[in-house]
Amino acid sequence: MLTREAILKDIEQCAHRAGRPPNSVRLIAVSKAQPPAAIAALAAQGQRAFGENYIQEALAKMPLCPQDGIEWHFLGPVQRNKARFVGAHFHWLHSLDSLALARALARHLETHHRTLEALIGIDVLEDGRKHGLTLRDLPVFLEGFLADPALAPVLHLRGLMTIGPYPAQEAASARCFAALRKAAEACVSRFALRGFDQLSMGMSDDYRIAIAEGATMVRIGRALFGERPPKNA
Repeated sequence: MLTREAILKDIEQCAHRAGRPPNSVRLIAVSKAQPPAAIAALAAQGQRAFGENYIQEALAKMPLCPQDGIEWHFLGPVQRNKARFVGAHFHWLHSLDSLALARALARHLETHHRTLEALIGIDVLEDGRKHGLTLRDLPVFLEGFLADPALAPVLHLRGLMTIGPYPAQEAASARCFAALRKAAEACVSRFALRGFDQLSMGMSDDYRIAIAEGATMVRIGRALFGERPPKNA
């Protein structure tokens, strides 16, 4: 477990070694299974972006957390019947993985007069254990998304997200993250996407590798909060 200050310093150093500006990588504090008090303590240190994986848990905690300036990121897969909660309560979604979900989110966003920043979740490894589109499916998804005039005004596509191999091995992780970066670059070129410049990749064990390969968001939980507390604690 490291302090937020230590992790931010490490992120800056990783960015510098990669030839990137020190502020080019955002820290997303993964607060799933953490109590509101832990979130409040980190917010008091200046942390603003928090990531949650489970709708019910997040909705129960949000009213008990600081409200001023907090930016909520939803990281886990979203069932279409839960889209209304993401649309009403979150600022970012890291796991958009179908046109059906995009359309469900757009309907609820329009109802709530909100917009949502969205990353397309990609299963680069195709190992069957992760959610997301395959790299082969990504162009088809983008074609369908851009052909639907109801989506882009409220659902802003900002880039891609993936989860690296576990346990993290440097060469395999680097290949995974490089593949995501190249896919994002190809999407920008092929579809003339604007603002499609975010790569959410890298967690506690592999964020340094991800930054070297172009990550703009790293999702860190255990290294920041320590081991998750028992569910019934």
